[in-house]
Amino acid sequence: MKPSPIRRVPTFSACAPSSQVPLSSSGRRFSPLINFMRDYRFERVWFWGCIQGVRGAYYIAEGLGPDRAAPRSRLYSLNCVDWSLLTPATKEMLALAEQVKGRFQGDPSFEYALHLKCPYFSLKPVMKEEARLIATIELIDREVGIVPRGAFVKTPLGAVHENRHFEGLSLAEAKKLSSYFHLTKPVNLKNKTLLEKADLDPSTDFLDSLEHDIPRGSWSIQLEKGGTVVVLRSLLWLGLTFYHVPMTKQFGYVYFGTGEKNLDLPFML
Repeated sequence: MKPSPIRRVPTFSACAPSSQVPLSSSGRRFSPLINFMRDYRFERVWFWGCIQGVRGAYYIAEGLGPDRAAPRSRLYSLNCVDWSLLTPATKEMLALAEQVKGRFQGDPSFEYALHLKCPYFSLKPVMKEEARLIATIELIDREVGIVPRGAFVKTPLGAVHENRHFEGLSLAEAKKLSSYFHLTKPVNLKNKTLLEKADLDPSTDFLDSLEHDIPRGSWSIQLEKGGTVVVLRSLLWLGLTFYHVPMTKQFGYVYFGTGEKNLDLPFML
């Protein structure tokens, strides 16, 4: 029997903002992404990951502008050749996506019939898989999309940019959850007292750290490559892996999973 062919995962870019691989060096199959980068004036386009469905996989890429806190533009492909731009996630999409159970099918036109009432959705709750894909990517980025402390700075006008002076965390700091931030709108930061905020630098400490994530224990920290690489894995969204090379600018995350949230995590800890 002939062995099944190995599906190659696209490697045109790392997810690290500081370790991008130029799209021009990635071969002809990613030329549509180069066109997207030019037409939409993205500063960078990087590979976000892959959501594996029953009958196919969704390969995801993200386009970023100068403000790293601004909403991201996302693209998906079923074959790494033809890429489509996804619409932004809405409240309705996010609410419905959290009600959908089971695996992705791998067909963007597949419809989920939901027999429930949604406060944001007045019509019969029917959701296309493409909308579920949009919402799932957004949820993963919000809940487990992380960066090292100091990698980004916030300007007085509110824009967030890469910190050119960031040289990486020390090995001791890189092993602490408090050294990593969620790259999304902060929630816990607002609840800190004035005394707690006194020790924070508003230009770098403007995000929520992982040390207060609920449930506790939802992150696994490991040292790899002889202790030269720190790897964080999410137990809430299985398949999300973040890496950082201490004392360097190299960091990033990628997702390879089924797009299903691990709702049983509180009972497993």
